Amino acid sequence: MDSELDALRKHSTNGAAHRPNELRKIGNGGRLANGNPEVPESDGLLQEQAVRGNVEALPSGHAAEAQREIPPHKGSAVCRINHELNEIVCWKFRLWMIVILLFVIIIAVILISLAICSAIHEDEDEKFDPALFKVPQHFNGSFQMPNMVFTREFFDLSSNESQKLAADLQDKLSDLYRSSSALGRYFSKAEISTFRNGSVISDYELRFVLPEEEEEQEPLRHFVVSREMVFNVFRQFLFDQETPASHPAYIDPVSLVMFLES
Repeated sequence: MDSELDALRKHSTNGAAHRPNELRKIGNGGRLANGNPEVPESDGLLQEQAVRGNVEALPSGHAAEAQREIPPHKGSAVCRINHELNEIVCWKFRLWMIVILLFVIIIAVILISLAICSAIHEDEDEKFDPALFKVPQHFNGSFQMPNMVFTREFFDLSSNESQKLAADLQDKLSDLYRSSSALGRYFSKAEISTFRNGSVISDYELRFVLPEEEEEQEPLRHFVVSREMVFNVFRQFLFDQETPASHPAYIDPVSLVMFLES
């Protein structure tokens, strides 16, 4: 009995010692061979899946660079356009120089044409004969210069101070109405008549002339050279004046008064 047990132990020990040596690779599939045929198939599948996962997981630097690069057909088109633009057309002039020169010439021709048209064009409304305007229409009124101190010289319009102030105010009113698109052709003269006390109150007179034709006079009297039109032009000028409110020559817009002489 003891001899049989010893024989069995030796057999099992020898079998265990030789089992690792029985494992070997098979050339075609790369599978491992042992006593169990299922082991090589599962090992092969695991190896294929691992290799596939590793390949997919690896970052593709070349692919990223390829995505950032210009496609071959676009790159070739850009190169072809650059080559054509840099091609010498005449002497040392390249094609892109010729294109820019043409654009400059076209713009210059357009600007010159506009300048010539504006110089030649004549406004029909500007064509009138001042000699035909003989019917007078006068306005008078006053305005105040609150920052100017009234002195004795202002009583006499022949004094130097009075004449200088009157000339400045008359030029200002004349420039105002001559530059008016609606009233310029009818304006004749602006005159400062007197200076009065109360800071300095200036009395003025505005003279306009209308055409002799009676059929033209009435629309002009009621709409163009009317008291409302003449007064509003003067008042708007005073509101827009550049003279500071603290300056002696400042005219108070609220103090403006105007009447139509009958």
